[in-house]
Amino acid sequence: MSKLKGVIFVGLGAASYGILATIVKFANNSGAHTSALTFYQALVGVVSLFILMTIQYRKQPELPKPKTKSKVKLLLFGISMGLTSCLYYISIQYVSVSIGIILLMQSIWMSVVWEMIQQRKMAHWSKLAGSLVVLIGTVFATNLIQQDVKLSLIGLLYGLAAALSYTISLHASNHVEKQIPSLTRSFYLVTGGFLTVIAFWNVQIPPHLDWMIFLKFGLVLGLFGTVIPPILFTRGIPLIGLGIAGILIALEIPVSILSAHLVLKEHISLMQWFGVLLIVATVVFMNSRKQNEN
Repeated sequence: MSKLKGVIFVGLGAASYGILATIVKFANNSGAHTSALTFYQALVGVVSLFILMTIQYRKQPELPKPKTKSKVKLLLFGISMGLTSCLYYISIQYVSVSIGIILLMQSIWMSVVWEMIQQRKMAHWSKLAGSLVVLIGTVFATNLIQQDVKLSLIGLLYGLAAALSYTISLHASNHVEKQIPSLTRSFYLVTGGFLTVIAFWNVQIPPHLDWMIFLKFGLVLGLFGTVIPPILFTRGIPLIGLGIAGILIALEIPVSILSAHLVLKEHISLMQWFGVLLIVATVVFMNSRKQNEN
């Protein structure tokens, strides 16, 4: 029963991330500016996590508190979280949500490259093969094989930049200052992201702030983007382990594409679905192999 709970928690967390781009694009089509949406998402995250962190310390005062050096380190790595949101949401202004999520998921092979650079050794053949299959799946999923398909170069570059930033963000979430309670780590990472969003959009934010946009879209983005997933992952991953969690997190891809199809009426061809399944199958293979090694 505990494993089933873990699967549900992690699956719902991945699904929460998966609907973000659709919400943002729908909000854009309704007149909301991306600067305000990313600002609200980060703001709701910071405030919510601060409240939850304070409650946790009051209930468990024995929990370790981060030192100044740890806080600064987490804030700096939080820059990648803020940049991921900014770059990803800009990319879907130029490409469809279904293509945007595929570009973001290039973090799969980027993580392998990051690991090789960090460890200064060649990755296992299965990771290299998996990375190649992800790239092949990307060709199908973005419909590049069709000669009449034209992808925006700007959208492509923003999407790949978001993937690189997401890769760093994943590293921070899994490896940086792990001795600190998860809620506390999340709070400082999200705070670093919030400051980055302010620095990135700067003067564009104030003219686009609107209470109706905040109530209609900002709260939802904040909850599903920065509050609910970390809490669900924190509760679910210990119950099922990182291997199964890594497989379930791949649900973000089909959820994102399906929500874009249903809400935004984006057309998804069979060839694109084949590419998506290829990428998801690769994630399953890479993580199941990792679990067997452990």
